[in-house]
Amino acid sequence: MDPKEIINAYTTSTLEYIFIASTFYIICYKIFSNALKESKIQKKNLNSRDIKREIANSLLSTFVMSLIIVTVINTDLVKYTKWYTDINQHTLWWIPGAFIIGLVIHDTYFYWLHRLLHIKSIFKYAHLTHHKSTNPTPYASYSFHFLEAIGEALIVPIIIILLPFHPISLLLFLVSSLIINAYGHLGYEIAPKWFRNSFLFNIITTSTYHNLHHSKFTGNYGLYFRFWDKMLGTEYANYENVYNEIQNRRFQ
Repeated sequence: MDPKEIINAYTTSTLEYIFIASTFYIICYKIFSNALKESKIQKKNLNSRDIKREIANSLLSTFVMSLIIVTVINTDLVKYTKWYTDINQHTLWWIPGAFIIGLVIHDTYFYWLHRLLHIKSIFKYAHLTHHKSTNPTPYASYSFHFLEAIGEALIVPIIIILLPFHPISLLLFLVSSLIINAYGHLGYEIAPKWFRNSFLFNIITTSTYHNLHHSKFTGNYGLYFRFWDKMLGTEYANYENVYNEIQNRRFQ
């Protein structure tokens, strides 16, 4: 494997992380901080040391995740997967289709990995790093211990073993996952007013949803969807009330 492939993948992933996290941060915490003051989930002030820690951890995690993905795709390991580069090998509709199915698989994988990381004997070694962000910012998106980063990265090999996956599907998957992750750690609730009364509210997680996980440390383990938490009784009982309070503040 050419080291340049790792460097290129890491550089691309780092730029994506910095661009997406910084865009959320600059818009919410700098440009529109006053206009969005009622959208702030926690009223605590930010600590610059926390942001520096989140960025440093995320840069390390990005390297670990890039290394694992490149190792699988660019070595003989790829022959054990369904990875393909000829866009005509499958119908064009399969590219977004594989991406969407990948998100569902990822949500299931993440839920159970997350529950595993919260076992006390594991938590202090692998997941505490992420939970040092009790009042997270979008820079906390990849703020993992390297052991957790390995666990997070393994979703890509799993998906391309299970599904035919094209590089475009992978790009959609990685960018969408990062955007959703940055929103989940945003610290602001920016979902539109109509969202609360739509059927999507009962399916999709929100920034408030994941923020409660960081402030309460347990419950709300899902990444994209609420159904695993609902099914297994791990959803924070007061979530909808907390969301309603923020909703009322924002749109009074």
